[in-house]
Amino acid sequence: MSRISVRGFAVASATAVTAVGAVTGVASGSTGQPSSDAEALASDSTLLADIPAGQQAQVQTASLTQQADAQAIAADASAKKDAEASARKQAAEDAVAKQKAAKKAEADAKARKEAETKASRASERPASFPVQGSYTIAQIQAMATQMVPSGQFQCFSNIVDHESSWNYKAVNASSGAYGLFQALPGSKMSTVGSDWQTNPATQIKWGLNYMDSRYGSPCEAWSFWQANHWY
Repeated sequence: MSRISVRGFAVASATAVTAVGAVTGVASGSTGQPSSDAEALASDSTLLADIPAGQQAQVQTASLTQQADAQAIAADASAKKDAEASARKQAAEDAVAKQKAAKKAEADAKARKEAETKASRASERPASFPVQGSYTIAQIQAMATQMVPSGQFQCFSNIVDHESSWNYKAVNASSGAYGLFQALPGSKMSTVGSDWQTNPATQIKWGLNYMDSRYGSPCEAWSFWQANHWY
């Protein structure tokens, strides 16, 4: 049973037919020999007919088992390949979901921080200052230091220096821009107080609100100003 093969099963049938023909030839006095093709095939493989009858079923069973094993291996490989592809797809989807969740969490945290910062600034700003007929630069700057967070004051001051040199009545002759922040038109500052023309505190409130809402902070507004020379 050292060279049993599926090919042997095919040869067995041909050989059996040839053997029957040979016997018939002998009985009839013919001297013909088995075909050369059958002899060649028989020489290459152990024929089923050469195996004892009691073992033929075992040989057939072994061959079928071998085929089934090969098919099972192929099926396992295909299933493994599909599972790996599915795992890669799921991993990619999970990574995208985690990235979106991280971005959302970051955005939510930033929004909360901004809300807390604005609330903190609002609580730090005095409701009002004593009204005077005129104000010195030192007085105006003192108001600003009480209203602007300390970490943002220098940036805030830089903008006011460039826009009006801390003159709360400064007017741009060509455009009509007015006040510490050169608001255009100046009347937009009335959203925080009707005394916007004469009260530096009202102008400071408006300017700080403007920087926070448009740029996020005075320092971010100052960064924009440095790049564009306006804000």
